[in-house]
This record gives sequence, C-alpha cells and structure tokens, in this order.
Amino acid sequence: MKKTHRNVLIAVLAVLAILAATAFWAVHAVLRPCFDLQETAYVYIRPETTETDILEQLQTSCGATSLTGWHLLRHAMEFQPRTGRYAIHPEDNSLTVLRRLRNGQQEPVRLTIPSVRRLHRLAGTLSHHLMLDSAAVATAFADSSFASKWGYSTATLPALFIPNTYELFWNISLDAFMQRMQRENETFWDSNSREEKAKALGMSHIEVITLASIVDEETAYEPEKARVAGVYLNRLQRQMPLQADPTVKFAVGDDGLRRILNQHLRTQSPYNTYIYKGLPPGPIRIPSVSGIDAVLRAERHEYLYFCAKEDFSGSHNFARTFSEHAKNARRYQQALNARGIKK
Repeated sequence: MKKTHRNVLIAVLAVLAILAATAFWAVHAVLRPCFDLQETAYVYIRPETTETDILEQLQTSCGATSLTGWHLLRHAMEFQPRTGRYAIHPEDNSLTVLRRLRNGQQEPVRLTIPSVRRLHRLAGTLSHHLMLDSAAVATAFADSSFASKWGYSTATLPALFIPNTYELFWNISLDAFMQRMQRENETFWDSNSREEKAKALGMSHIEVITLASIVDEETAYEPEKARVAGVYLNRLQRQMPLQADPTVKFAVGDDGLRRILNQHLRTQSPYNTYIYKGLPPGPIRIPSVSGIDAVLRAERHEYLYFCAKEDFSGSHNFARTFSEHAKNARRYQQALNARGIKK
C-alpha cells in the first residue's frame, strides 16, 4: 500500500514538474525580447492587413527571432488588427507588441509640409508619410466642392498649408488632416503678431500668402525677401502691374523656364501679371514661413523694379526708375546670351 502511495506521489510530482516547466517555458517565450533590432522598426496596418501580413512584417521588417510567444497569447487573447503605424523596439516582447497593436497605441509620424509649387506634389508627400492615397488626395485638392468645404477655392487652397513639421497619426483621414491644418493655420496667424501685421498692410491671409509665394519664387536669398516684397507692395499701391516672371511661368505651366520671352508674356491667364493688374487668383506655390514673414515685415523703400544680377549670385539689382531698371536688365540679358541660355 505504501508503495502504491509513493508511486502516485511520484507521478503527481512528475506532472507538476512538467506543468511548471511548461509554464516557465511559456512565460519565458511570452516575456523575453524577441526582436533582433539595433533601432526601432515599424509595423503598418491598413484596413486590408491580415494577421498573417502582420506576422510577416514582424519577421521581415522587425527581425523577429521567435513568434512562439505571440502564438501562445493568441489562444488566450482576442485580437482584432487596428489600422496604424506601430513602433517595435529592440527590447519588446510578444506580450508588449500584441497589447500595443490590440489597443491601437500608435507611434505618431513627424510630417513636414513642403514648400512645393503644385498641390499634387503635396499629395505625393502625404501618401508617402500617411495612410492616404496620393491620387485620391490630388483629386480632392482639385475639387472645388472639397476646397469650399474648408473655406477656400481650388486656386487659394495652397494658402491653408503652413510648411512646418507636425506630429500626426499615420492612419489619419483626409478630413481629419484638413481639420488639423486649419487649426495650425489659425495658430500660425495668431502668433508673432502676424494677424496685426496683415491688417496693417490691408491684406487678407490669402493675399499675404499669395504675395509670399511670388517672393519665394523670385529669390531664395533670404536677406532680400523683405526688399522684394516691398517692391511688389509699392506696385500694388500704385496700381501698377506686378509683372512678376514667376507668375508667367505658372501660367505657362513650365516652372523650369529660365528666360521669359515675349511669347510667354502674351499667355492669356489670370496668373499672367504682365497682363492683369493686382495679385493672381491664388498662391503659385506653398510659400515658406520666411517668405510669409518677409511680406509681413516688407521693407519700406521707393524701389519699383528689380532684376537678377548678371553674376548669377541669386541676388538682385533694385531700381527706382524704369531707365535704371532697363540698364540692369540689359546687363542680365547679355549675361544670359553669353551663357547660351535661351529658355
């Protein structure tokens, strides 16, 4: 009898040992770091992403050394993939990752709005950094009803976007993105007395940004931006045509033009400021913050003309009279001819 009891005890202890070992192994599999990473990697989950797709990303993009812990947990935890961009850190284990994905604990994206000439390029940037389709975004940007929804026309919509860096969630919708841009736009104008400066100029936000887009296209030389802005403001006050070459390039549809010819100046377009007085219908690019601020702090002077310097330094010769300007322009044209630049 004693022998039987002893055998039973031994059997029970053996089972307990096996259970303990199994439990230890399971806990170890779940809690030990399981990614061969030197730095943080990311998993991207779209609406159509399956769990199989996620596991493949964990292996190929995140260097998963073992997914045993994941599979063990999946039998005990309900898991429904939630769209988003999720960070995978070198020290992460299966439990941490599964909870993060299940709870939608995303890592935000740092998105820089670029100072681009066309909104389809912005659509491409958004598609590259966010869960947005570039074609769908470009189509929306070109849709008058979409622009009107946010208080703009398709011509003035570029004025909404302030080229700064923002933190956003990767799976943000286009409407939520536009709402965020509206808030950022309001914050931008409320800061650094920009609202007051625009009112002092007698200009709306859109008008300031439209002029800033021209200034940015005219010069990348920061010290001259406020002076160039002053020239254009002088022209507007005197009801002179702006005669801004960048607006002609925009009207022609060739941003690469280096030489504006008479045939270009005859282009029939409201953006051709050689034909039509005042500002064009909207910005010809998303201007830089420095370009916007240059308009708001434009120099007060008597210059009405400017022309690129003949040394191609990127700076300009400024003139008060047309005769002075003609001399400057002649030198620049001669420099173009000497370099064989015809268009």
